Amino acid sequence: MQVNVSARHGHLKSEDQKIIVEKVDKIRRLFDRINAIDVIVDLGKTEWPSVEINVSAEHASDFVALAEANTVLSALDSALGKVEQQVRKHKEKVTEHKGPGHRHADGDAN
Repeated sequence: MQVNVSARHGHLKSEDQKIIVEKVDKIRRLFDRINAIDVIVDLGKTEWPSVEINVSAEHASDFVALAEANTVLSALDSALGKVEQQVRKHKEKVTEHKGPGHRHADGDAN
């Protein structure tokens, strides 16, 4: 699985990139079929940086979350919460795919 971190309108410190990779890597344990995670940090607004997380998985459309906050790490935490919720919901749908089952008639079947 690949984790790509990129920045728009500025540069991230290597320490911040390591923290982002460590936090985002935890999404992997939620769902086994994740192929890649892209994190885009937009530093265009210096007071309110935004973080966008794109998670691509097998047999599913991409999970996308966007958050703004006063620091990059708090925006990351907010976006992580959103994308984790999407992944958990998808996993729940996939694992609980059983049908209602057959109903038997009350009486003798001849």
